[in-house]
Amino acid sequence: MNCQSHQYRGQDPGTLTRRWFLKDCGLKIGTLALTQLLRAGGATAAPPALGQVTDPLAPRQPHFRPKAKRVIYLFMAGAPSHLELFDSKPELVLRNGKLPPAELLKGYRAAFIDPNSALLGGKFKFARHGQSGAELSELLPHLATVADDLTILKAMHTDAFNHAPAQILMNSGATQFGRPSMGSWVTYGLGSEANDLPAFVVFNTGPNGTSGGSSNWGCGFLPTVYQGVPFFNTGEPVLFLSNPRGFDAEAQRDSLEAIADLNRKRLGIVGDPEIATRLSTFEMAHRMQTSAPELVDISREPRSVLEMYGAEPGKASFAASCLLARRLVERGVRFVQIFHEAWDQHANLVENIKKNCLDTDKASAALVRDLKQRGLLDDTIVVWGGEFGRTPMVQGGDNGRDHHPNCFTIWLAGGGFKSGISFGESDDFGFNGTRDRVHVHDLHATMLHLLGFDHERLTYRFQGREFRLTDVHGQVVDKILA
Repeated sequence: MNCQSHQYRGQDPGTLTRRWFLKDCGLKIGTLALTQLLRAGGATAAPPALGQVTDPLAPRQPHFRPKAKRVIYLFMAGAPSHLELFDSKPELVLRNGKLPPAELLKGYRAAFIDPNSALLGGKFKFARHGQSGAELSELLPHLATVADDLTILKAMHTDAFNHAPAQILMNSGATQFGRPSMGSWVTYGLGSEANDLPAFVVFNTGPNGTSGGSSNWGCGFLPTVYQGVPFFNTGEPVLFLSNPRGFDAEAQRDSLEAIADLNRKRLGIVGDPEIATRLSTFEMAHRMQTSAPELVDISREPRSVLEMYGAEPGKASFAASCLLARRLVERGVRFVQIFHEAWDQHANLVENIKKNCLDTDKASAALVRDLKQRGLLDDTIVVWGGEFGRTPMVQGGDNGRDHHPNCFTIWLAGGGFKSGISFGESDDFGFNGTRDRVHVHDLHATMLHLLGFDHERLTYRFQGREFRLTDVHGQVVDKILA
């Protein structure tokens, strides 16, 4: 196999590509194989013609007619205690201070957690609310007002009991770094209806950063155009949005056109989808200089709406982010995720969980109510929950709980979920799910189903195999579908 007779067809040897090598060095079958790999991976089979770059975020149809078109995920990082918020356990209160029954801990693997700690009874009162009779803690008075719009899953379980891997599993379907997040999968499958905003927007509102870091909203091996874009909810929404002093709009436009022309030429040579991402990103950033400042100016909202959320213009908060989430989905953004890292209560449980609920309860309920009033809840999935639960055994003296993957609670609303139900049960101590358990993979499969996807068919080829959000697991939970 000798390529020395070829004169590079006018190419600079420094720009030679594998595509040229496979095509022009007597390896025609290699081109066929490359074409199949590119098609399977979601890339184009051939480089786009100059000036004809396909928008990677153009709206696309899912496998079947969807119930939901978009997602707002309120991620309570650090893991809220289901025993203080959603899962009332009178037996646990009665046995406060006693050792757990031996049969409860049979086969329990706890790593650094001491399973022989005394039981800790729930610290707050519960009551039933709405026609559904949903049982909620006194810490959630605002959520209680929308109880009949909720789907409460009380027997969730997961595979990880440390924060970083559990958060990454909840958001990407795997405990390892490097897999695409749920928001990336959804935007990869559906594209976006927003022309001047990112398809996937992320807020961080808690006092701490997430343990899983940017992997919680990363795109993994998908093209980077599907990665979550972190926003601030006051001031400039993203860094370096404004032009530097002395650089006017005309100079910026000229620069963008010159850069775009160079990128299109390079894309025509190598066909790298990351170049298409770069083109899309530059243009998006230019349009966002107008759209993004208008988006985050919540002072334009009626006073009644600001009061409903508890949001104050110019002040960063979970409430402001919830209001911005509604404004974003109104403008066609496909996936909005708010990370509130504040729930890791190994000690000071009572004081800290009260503060967490003061920070999040009103705005979470307002988001559900606001979406419903505007006719958006029917086709918007709202999710609230953390990465795992907390133990019924005490930690930190008499005022804390440890990590617990066996059983926890999340709630959902809208988007085709059956409203006004509590699904699943746990034992008398909230330790194990005993009926209608739902794994993280099942949750992902069900959400994708409502978005119009067969979770086994929404795949991306990488390193010789097909990957999906649910890996090789997951069942759609039909009982919670409307």
